[in-house]
Amino acid sequence: MTFALAVLCGLAFFGTGVTHMLDDGAVCVQTDFWHNASLADPLPVGTAVEVSSSATRLCQDSPSAGQRAADLGNELPWLLFGALALLLFSRLLEAVLLQGPFTEAMAQRLSALGWFVTVGTPLAGLIVGWSHSWLVGSMAPIVGSGPTVSGPLVLVLAGLAAVIMGKIMREGVRMREDLEGTI
Repeated sequence: MTFALAVLCGLAFFGTGVTHMLDDGAVCVQTDFWHNASLADPLPVGTAVEVSSSATRLCQDSPSAGQRAADLGNELPWLLFGALALLLFSRLLEAVLLQGPFTEAMAQRLSALGWFVTVGTPLAGLIVGWSHSWLVGSMAPIVGSGPTVSGPLVLVLAGLAAVIMGKIMREGVRMREDLEGTI
């Protein structure tokens, strides 16, 4: 099941990439740069309520290749990250089914998955954040573009927990092998 989900995410990755690059429509991005700007037309609100804009949607009707690529950078990194993480998780489950939960292969695959999630989460977040920032900056130069990190960085903690559990499992396997050798 996890392998099928990994393949599905991989197909979504390639499908999204191909359709976005072949699409000749507008590229849109949303920014909250003007989130404290006052609105031109006042809204009917109650007394003592202040109104400000929350987000601005920018669209480019005939985007450049760079803008189209930056638009892809908003979506593709997380699809690729998800596909590879699911593939690694599928291999981990396969090792558990074939050899059992307390084996060297399972400990190695758990550590590999943990390192992938630990390193891949901020990397994908940096690519997405920078792509978004560059796309906004290309449409509204006053905003500027700088590297930002977006996405669920809490996954780094889950990745580090998997790395630690992999090391604990590896030690448990070594202790069990030592015990079996002495008996």
